[in-house]
Amino acid sequence: MKFPKPWHRKGRGWFVTFDGRQIKLGTKRAEAFDRYRQLIAEPKKRAVPSDSLLAIIDVFLEWVQRHRSGETYEWYRYRLQRFSEKYPDLRAGDLRPYHVETWADAYDQSVTSRRNYLRSVKRCMKWAKKQGYTESNPIADLEVPAAEAKEVCVSPEEFTALLGWVKSGPLADLIEVTYECGCRPQELLRVTAKEVDLENKRWVFPRSGSKGKKLSRVVYLPDKSLDITKRLLLKHGDGGPLFRNSSGRPWTTDAVNCGFLAVQMRMGKDEMQRLGETIPEEGIAALIPTLQPMRRVKGKSVQKNAAELRCEAKRKLTHTRAAKLAPRYSLYSLRHSFATNALQRGVDSLTVAVLLGHQDPSTLSKVYQHLSLDPEHMLKQAHRAAG
Repeated sequence: MKFPKPWHRKGRGWFVTFDGRQIKLGTKRAEAFDRYRQLIAEPKKRAVPSDSLLAIIDVFLEWVQRHRSGETYEWYRYRLQRFSEKYPDLRAGDLRPYHVETWADAYDQSVTSRRNYLRSVKRCMKWAKKQGYTESNPIADLEVPAAEAKEVCVSPEEFTALLGWVKSGPLADLIEVTYECGCRPQELLRVTAKEVDLENKRWVFPRSGSKGKKLSRVVYLPDKSLDITKRLLLKHGDGGPLFRNSSGRPWTTDAVNCGFLAVQMRMGKDEMQRLGETIPEEGIAALIPTLQPMRRVKGKSVQKNAAELRCEAKRKLTHTRAAKLAPRYSLYSLRHSFATNALQRGVDSLTVAVLLGHQDPSTLSKVYQHLSLDPEHMLKQAHRAAG
């Protein structure tokens, strides 16, 4: 009987394909071939090695890719890939809650973002136990915090100021359309010419391509969004996503995040300059010993000199300080701002829910309860109610 041979994927490790399914064997060649021999010893039980955490993550992602939307797959892939890079050699049986918490805490992020990092790993391991890949879930007791309220709202004045810091035309297109029509980031990044209905000034995603796959999703386009859509149709209407970066490639979640990070850095550094702040030499000297002393040049490790280490330390400290002085925007915060602004302008909640694409209108009241804490808004609504 002929068996398929293991193969190597750069940056990911060794794999073998059995019955049309890719199984991760490991990152080290010797270990991977040991697992390969174990698999072919029992050809009728070609399953994911139960002690391989990376293999479980990969087979979970394959399942998500087959049974969930592309956006859901990308949501898990982005986080779980980061987790697997943190613990490339960790076995599933050795996984503990502190591994997941230590990994999530290493990133400077909001409560909700940290929650999503924890959820991604916990969901993966819960699925693995349910499917029979593991006998138990070692992180079943991992505590996941509640999501924080989305109280970030970008006012029209703040939005105008934000655009002034955006140097990339393609990123500005993403920002303007999201803020004006309230579409989901995944809808914005994947819309193509076939979803565009110019006659009715909207995008129409079929039920199979919409969130939840229960109803078609319609995004209505005000004037600026319509003009941007028309311009991109002329440029990219021959196929593929309409919104693309400066290199002409479709936007990815990582690329969008990098774009917003660059904006935050420009704003933060400008604020540092306005305040007359500089990075103290003692801070730079304290950070240098913690940096990696080597760097890769054409595949070879090269020792960093003193000037390079100092420059790296100063750059990292500058970025950390700039991030604390400037807000971090995202497409989700702009979508949230669309809804908040619409409610404050008197658009009824049912209409706002439809424009946002909520299948359950009650979601709006749960997510936007912060408006009840705005005395000016509530007083205005009281006057309207009183006639």
